[in-house]
Amino acid sequence: MDRAARTPGTGRLRPLGIWSGAVTAALALSCVGAGQAAAADVNNAKNAGFESGLSNWTCSAGSGAAVSSPVHGGSAALKATPAAQDNAQCTQSVAVKPNSTYQLSAWVQGGYAYLGATGTGTTDVSTWTPDSGSWKQLQTTFTTGSSTTSVTVYLHGWYGQAAYYADDVSVSGPDGGGGGDPAPTVPAAPAGLAVSATTSSSVSLSWNTVSNATGYNVYRDGAKVASATGTSATVSGLTASTAYSFQVSATNAAGESARSAAVTATTSSTGGGGGGGGTGLPKHAVTGYWQNFNNGATVQKISDVPAAYDIIAVAFADATTTPGAVTFNLDSAGLNGYTVDQFKADIKAKQAAGKKVIVSVGGEKGTVSVSDPTSATNFANSVYSLMQTYGFDGVDIDLENGLNPTYMTQALRALSAKAGANLIITMAPQTIDMQSTSGGYFQTALNIKDILTVVNTQFYNSGAMLGCDGKVYSQGSVDFLTALACIQLQGGLAPSQVGLGLPASPSGAGGGYVSPTVVNNALDCLTKLTNCGAFKPSTAYPGLRGAMTWSTNWDAAAGNAWSNSVGAHVHALP
Repeated sequence: MDRAARTPGTGRLRPLGIWSGAVTAALALSCVGAGQAAAADVNNAKNAGFESGLSNWTCSAGSGAAVSSPVHGGSAALKATPAAQDNAQCTQSVAVKPNSTYQLSAWVQGGYAYLGATGTGTTDVSTWTPDSGSWKQLQTTFTTGSSTTSVTVYLHGWYGQAAYYADDVSVSGPDGGGGGDPAPTVPAAPAGLAVSATTSSSVSLSWNTVSNATGYNVYRDGAKVASATGTSATVSGLTASTAYSFQVSATNAAGESARSAAVTATTSSTGGGGGGGGTGLPKHAVTGYWQNFNNGATVQKISDVPAAYDIIAVAFADATTTPGAVTFNLDSAGLNGYTVDQFKADIKAKQAAGKKVIVSVGGEKGTVSVSDPTSATNFANSVYSLMQTYGFDGVDIDLENGLNPTYMTQALRALSAKAGANLIITMAPQTIDMQSTSGGYFQTALNIKDILTVVNTQFYNSGAMLGCDGKVYSQGSVDFLTALACIQLQGGLAPSQVGLGLPASPSGAGGGYVSPTVVNNALDCLTKLTNCGAFKPSTAYPGLRGAMTWSTNWDAAAGNAWSNSVGAHVHALP
């Protein structure tokens, strides 16, 4: 969030911002996943694992090479390095049958990676992923036209970005006469199933990657309850203080593996991890940022913040000369003489009314860095000192210039050890920070899931972004909010840890403002599967935490239209 008044077009550039406006027209992205291939299907790609170097493949501008490490399977993989004017595209012409459906997949790692097919005779397809530190499978499907006998399959990266690796390409479907690589085989049962976190109503699981798997099924007490494309899942809707047995299987086009060894998890008796257990927060909560500065919005005291706000995030704590440490100084002059004693008294009054007041660290111009054990300790100690000085209930992490998940995790756990079970921890990442579980913000949230209250992603100032279905959505729509929130819900956060962050008025952000009605429709779509746009989640998440806005001051400047509408709607959710 910015400390200055926003004007249209402002905001930090992101990698996606270079091409977000053009990507919708340039790429026909397809939903991940499709029906399983028939038993007689074959892999029609040749040299699919690059064991024969670049045989059968053509790479632009000499960008590709076969390497022995890293590999997903076999002894080789493709490494392709984009240049400033070249996206390192590697292609193969694949023989196919007309009027047939094919499942296209590849394992990728490294920089931005794209997989697609052209010349299908129907609708050409592609899918992609941002940077990935480990092997990740891309997959989509296409159907050939009535006279199509070959298609061009391609992989490419993005201009000037890091090299990507690719391996085990598959064009699985009816034999087009030019294939020969083996058809997929049923994967092995997953190993390493473990319980990573529990709350009173959910259990989080993780397991090891299975070679050749395209997905995983999660079973609770023998019944299938969830599917996942990655190696983690959260099973929600459970009963407190109850033991459950879990197993996982691996799937691909050839079928489903045997189930893993079972693990047992017992839900807690209080609402830990994200439920706000012990914190006194309602099931559905509204968060608002309060500005400790005057940027043209309505100047407020804490006592002026409407009762619709359950969490008030005081913006911002600032860095000191001590690495990792933060401080807070009330801008009395900018706030019309608001004194520290009045500020502290107003915080106590809000808390007496059941509200939580926390200190937010960072903002768009924040320079706090927690990058080693010493700075992690300094961060925890300084935040705890602010909590004792001003009476704050916790901390909000709004570091918009990146964070180190290892040491931020260490810092927040150290703070939790000092503050106890009532500590409120919230986060406000930008949309790009929550596009993948490999991102630092997402990793941190998952690392502290047992003590995390809510992640209120800033669904604005971002341009177009990917949803959980692999399609691109433009900001400012119901689909943008629901399809991007879905990434977090499928990526391991409990519904009670997911909130929608929006500007309170057009003045609050450079782009992405939506009316309160759109916010409410998105909340309905995610919690009840009603009022959805083109995107509709595969399941409802009635435990969704709620919504956040920047800021209570901009809300006041617009007559509190946001909190009056969204606040009432959030508190009326199931």
